[in-house]
Amino acid sequence: MGETKTDRDDEFQAFIVGAWPRLLRTAYLLAGEQYAAEDLVQSAAEKACAAWGKVRRAEDPYAYVRRILVNQHARRFRRRLPELLVNAVPETAGEEDGYARSDQRSALLAALATLPPRQREAVVLRHWEDLSDSQAAAAMGCSVGAVRSQAAKGIARLREVSVLKELKGMTHVGGAV
Repeated sequence: MGETKTDRDDEFQAFIVGAWPRLLRTAYLLAGEQYAAEDLVQSAAEKACAAWGKVRRAEDPYAYVRRILVNQHARRFRRRLPELLVNAVPETAGEEDGYARSDQRSALLAALATLPPRQREAVVLRHWEDLSDSQAAAAMGCSVGAVRSQAAKGIARLREVSVLKELKGMTHVGGAV
């Protein structure tokens, strides 16, 4: 007996509801503004829905949709100037990243906004999303070497941001910042 359209729709809905917070966070870090991130995730969700049969057969459906998201971001960037990050990453339901309550968060996001798009993508995917080089390369549609190069350049550039240099020099009792 075959699967019904309702079953496929329910499966897609369950997937996208579960993946939405992570996709929104990644989109926000790439796009820089809440409305742009929401539009980006919505666009990626539409494309994933249209190709749901292929997406759900993928080894990692979330990675597949994340790749759609990164591609959508790259297409949008080609059409307009990069947007600056604001001072808050959207909170995710039941999930908290390492910088969620950090005093240095706004400085880090402002510094991230200074990176060119490919460097920002590499840094976000490698160091914020904690993907391996090969996973980031798959998401960005480039070679592992390109990811390593772009991430290294991005990290080097972030190390030169004066606000981050000042934060690095600060220490708390019991450990470094």
